[in-house]
Amino acid sequence: MRYAALTLLAAAAFGTALAAPETPAIPDGADNFYRSDRVETRKVSFPSQFGLRVAGTLCLPKGAAEGARLPALVVGHPMGAVKEQAATLYATKLAERGFAAVAIDLLCWGESEGPRNLVSPDLYAESFSAAVDWLTTQTFANPDRIGAIGVCGSGSFALSAAKIDPRIKAVATASMYDMGAAARHGLKVAPLGIEARKALCAQAAAQRTAEANGAKPAYTGGTVLALEEARDPISLEFYGWYRTPRGEFTPTGRPRETTTKPTLASNTRFMTFYPFEDLEMIAPRPVLFITGDRAHSREFSEEAYRRASEPKRLIIVPDANHVDLYDRTDRIPFGEIADFFAHAFAQ
Repeated sequence: MRYAALTLLAAAAFGTALAAPETPAIPDGADNFYRSDRVETRKVSFPSQFGLRVAGTLCLPKGAAEGARLPALVVGHPMGAVKEQAATLYATKLAERGFAAVAIDLLCWGESEGPRNLVSPDLYAESFSAAVDWLTTQTFANPDRIGAIGVCGSGSFALSAAKIDPRIKAVATASMYDMGAAARHGLKVAPLGIEARKALCAQAAAQRTAEANGAKPAYTGGTVLALEEARDPISLEFYGWYRTPRGEFTPTGRPRETTTKPTLASNTRFMTFYPFEDLEMIAPRPVLFITGDRAHSREFSEEAYRRASEPKRLIIVPDANHVDLYDRTDRIPFGEIADFFAHAFAQ
């Protein structure tokens, strides 16, 4: 998850700032860069309706029969991340369980095309549907059994895509952020008032003017680059994942300083993004929400579950924070995720 309001409000939300942060230890079971000798992987890319290509890593179970029509999944990464962070782990683990899974870079991120680090909920949702387009053309995939998984911010983008794309037969989210609500209101424990929102919009508009007159793009939010800048529990949690060997990944040719950081001029587009509106459009296709019992983002999964129509399920993982569901193989319920999609596709 990446948005400016959290950076501004986290200290107020969680009390006294951390005096002397220490890099969090990598917990047991954390394995973001997991690879399996039971899974074949390859790089793929495909067009979107916006004329921009989406890049992905395809994960297939080894030994699948030639021409087998496998159930297929599209997996989206956390907001500001890339497919190598969380998404490929999920795709690999689901491929081990018999699915054809493609981890995608959202448009404008990673190896996908588009203006670098641009915030565009429409482009992000289209990234999922473009992957569905491509899967329907592949002989290894069953076009009637395609689902979507969204981790963190991609949870809201996967829901947004599924509302208008009935080819997505089921949706699962993990550590989901409603990126619209986060941008408009912050977290419940630290709400963002109307004047603060107006100030953020004015700042973004001023940056647009500057860039129209030749200034270089500016970036906002994201994960701090230096440990001493992690002055609150949320910043430290993300630092311990994105800026350490646990989860750090910098795409070739991209400066580390801009990883995870959306452009300032575009970040306010999230303020008009409402992924939880009209969730009943997904029914009767099933939805699964997964969150940790200690996740600061838990409120979003619980709210989406409340607003979604049946069939729906909420899993609250014991002893798990937000980023634990990015990579902790001892916490992420991969078996239940596989069972959820297998049951959904059997209907």
